[in-house]
Amino acid sequence: MLLLDELKLELEGYRKDMKEMYSILNIDKLNDEIKELQEKSAEEGFWNDIEGSQKVMQKIKQDEAVIANYNRLNSQLEDTITMIDLTIEEGQQEDEDAVNELRTEADKFKSSLETTRLTTLLTGEYDSKNAILTFHAGAGGTEAQDWAEMLFRMYNRWAERHDFKVTTLDYLDGDEAGIKSASILVEGTNAYGFLKSETGVHRLVRISPFDSSGRRQTSFASLEVMPEMGEADLNIEIRPEDLEIDFYRASGAGGQKVNKTSSAVRLTHIPTGIVVSCQTQRSQYQNKDYAMKMLISKLVEIKEREHLEKIEDIKGVKKEIAWGAQIRSYVFMPYTLAKDHRTNFENGNINAVMDGDIDGFINAYLTALSHGEL
Repeated sequence: MLLLDELKLELEGYRKDMKEMYSILNIDKLNDEIKELQEKSAEEGFWNDIEGSQKVMQKIKQDEAVIANYNRLNSQLEDTITMIDLTIEEGQQEDEDAVNELRTEADKFKSSLETTRLTTLLTGEYDSKNAILTFHAGAGGTEAQDWAEMLFRMYNRWAERHDFKVTTLDYLDGDEAGIKSASILVEGTNAYGFLKSETGVHRLVRISPFDSSGRRQTSFASLEVMPEMGEADLNIEIRPEDLEIDFYRASGAGGQKVNKTSSAVRLTHIPTGIVVSCQTQRSQYQNKDYAMKMLISKLVEIKEREHLEKIEDIKGVKKEIAWGAQIRSYVFMPYTLAKDHRTNFENGNINAVMDGDIDGFINAYLTALSHGEL
């Protein structure tokens, strides 16, 4: 009984944290803002300005998501405390399964609270945006291409854990296995804010399944993370003469990944040499639209990262996907460990990490960033 009493006392202490979070998130102000914006959306002629009306509806959706998350978190806390009370009343405090289940629920709440706390650190201009992730295999042929596909799966699983929608934009199969490159769109509140920490080179150390001698191999793959941007978000105008557009037949594994038609689109931004492509949508128009979004997003991300005054200052320099540039290492042999080289955060459960359990790395990065350590 003492164990559950202690757990209940611990959780009751979080009621103060929830009151503070209510104030930090400014829930009352958000409710007032939603009411004001909804009244505005009901005014005559509201939809005449498509761009403006879309921004208003997006803001309502964002505010509602913050409030819904807070309410869900508060209910999670109170429900767990109530379950503890019932377990004690029914004399099941010695039931190991019941106690373990309650501890699991308590851990879920604490993890969710920590994630919510971190959202308050997402104050960047584009943090609330959706995210475009682009994967590239490094040198090393099949081994690196297989590693790129493992990362592709890892971030898809992470998105699923957070109920984010994922759309595959581009997918280029490897020579024998894996992928040479791929792009996905992750849609959800603060998707870019959380995933921006993942930009960089990822290093894998393992016994290669493609080496008959069973030797240990080191492979590299890179990940680019960009906020999803459109010309409506910024006063960006890409001149037609600065674009080289190629149409080609989609290729890949088939099935849900690609549609094998001549609708694939490749855009080359001539001034910077940046190339983007999309081949997974049903029509040439849709692929071109997504490719243009990817190009604008990439230009904006580079402009912000390099502190440039204007898009025209981008030189299109590309870093090598190899030693010295990695942000994180994933070791499968001789021990198991995933370690971030910027924050020194570690997770020894490599299988969980590859199954999308990377919140610890993201949280450590955002915390260090808020403290000015990066």
